[in-house]
Amino acid sequence: MPVYQLDKDDIGFPDPQLANEEGIIAVGGDLSVERLLEAYALGIFPWYDSSSPILWWSPNPRLLLKPQDFILRKSFKRVLKKQNFKVFFDRDFEKIIDYCGNISRNGETETWITPEMKSAYIQLHHLGWAHSVAVYEDQELVGGLYGVSLGKAFFGESMFFKKRDASKVALYYLCRELHQWGFHFIDAQVETNHMLSLGAQEIDRTLFLKYLETALAAPTCLGKWTQEIEY
Repeated sequence: MPVYQLDKDDIGFPDPQLANEEGIIAVGGDLSVERLLEAYALGIFPWYDSSSPILWWSPNPRLLLKPQDFILRKSFKRVLKKQNFKVFFDRDFEKIIDYCGNISRNGETETWITPEMKSAYIQLHHLGWAHSVAVYEDQELVGGLYGVSLGKAFFGESMFFKKRDASKVALYYLCRELHQWGFHFIDAQVETNHMLSLGAQEIDRTLFLKYLETALAAPTCLGKWTQEIEY
């Protein structure tokens, strides 16, 4: 399949089923709010580094975590009981995205969270589309995650931890709240052993797009999420 060149004056995307074998559907364009929202509504997301143009992805298969399927193991239950964490939604979004961008990943020589990406998602956050979960211990930010919410779908972008299990705590409480709010799934994009161990499953892209269509039929929880959890 060809990789499509996007026009900066047209926010449209090709059919996400036309992605190449790697999962790349298009290149170029920009990270405007309008284009990002159009992309997520089609199951497409940006992922690139500073050495390449903007790359847009629609991988097959797709990794999904249904909020109710989070695997709560005995060892993690002990973590939840013993640790003195506080969890906040939509607090310190910019710090969280900075930490996510600064932590080195296995096999990666540079971050994919470029200054351009940071600016775009911070703008989405200010407009109520992007959200974060922050985990604190003794008033120190020790873990968190961020992503985008559309309809009853949450698109996970990245997570970090400075203390063991802190990012898992963030994901657990995100799943708990999303389940209560009737969200259908968290899009984890591509396979990782970590997410598989927590209950995520790979599904065919065609099925993912059907799930997405159903999730987007519901209204978006737009605006600031104000949950605060202490334990």
